[in-house]
Amino acid sequence: MTVATKVGEQSSSSPLAEKLRGNIELYVTPAFFFLLATTVAVVWIYADFDAQTASMLEPSKLIRETRQHINLTFWSTLLVLTIAVPLGIFLTRPRFRRLSGPVLSVANAGQAVPAYGLLVLLLTVRPPGAITAIIGLTVYAMLPVLRNTMVGLDQVDQAVIEAGRGMGLSKRQALFAIELPLAVPVILAGVRTALVINVGTAALAFLIGGGGLGVTINAGLKLQRDTGVFIAGALVALLALLIDFVAASVERGLRPKGL
Repeated sequence: MTVATKVGEQSSSSPLAEKLRGNIELYVTPAFFFLLATTVAVVWIYADFDAQTASMLEPSKLIRETRQHINLTFWSTLLVLTIAVPLGIFLTRPRFRRLSGPVLSVANAGQAVPAYGLLVLLLTVRPPGAITAIIGLTVYAMLPVLRNTMVGLDQVDQAVIEAGRGMGLSKRQALFAIELPLAVPVILAGVRTALVINVGTAALAFLIGGGGLGVTINAGLKLQRDTGVFIAGALVALLALLIDFVAASVERGLRPKGL
């Protein structure tokens, strides 16, 4: 049994609160997903599509745009994890804490800029395309993961770390055996936030040639086809609900026993 697990068992929340949290994640999100999916299916079956709406909602086109949307979300979130988690660890080390203020200010600025403006600004330094969109999504979703990594590591009791060091662990071993396991729930909460942000913001990727379901949403708005806008927008919402549920399941699986 690891030191992190021992501490987790001592600091676990009440059984009622844990059960309630688990019920919310296990049942409420799937219920909303099922309700929205049913609504989309009903609209798809019973709505009368004119030629333009039928062209916008052609199944192969929607499948292609959905794949593009998932790719934008996946690669941007992967880049966020690759950058933000190591950077958060770096900034919580005693020698480098003085850099945390400036770095967080930059990350805050990245999210303070409206997503529309950030994506368009990237066109001044990069050609349009999916890679440019992924870079924009990465910058926009960086803050939640970076901040949560730092908060998660900072909230680990120093006495626990010192106890691990007293057991013979090096600083690196203490980081991976104690600090990171205890910080996992907070870090993963930031990852879930970044995922949902990226799913929503990816709907704007069409502005810079990144594709995604925003193409159909934009076409529906321009042509005043409310059915097309609703179905494409609902698909984005369904993706967000599905990804959040999967992330919640992963978070539950990676949570140290007793936390």
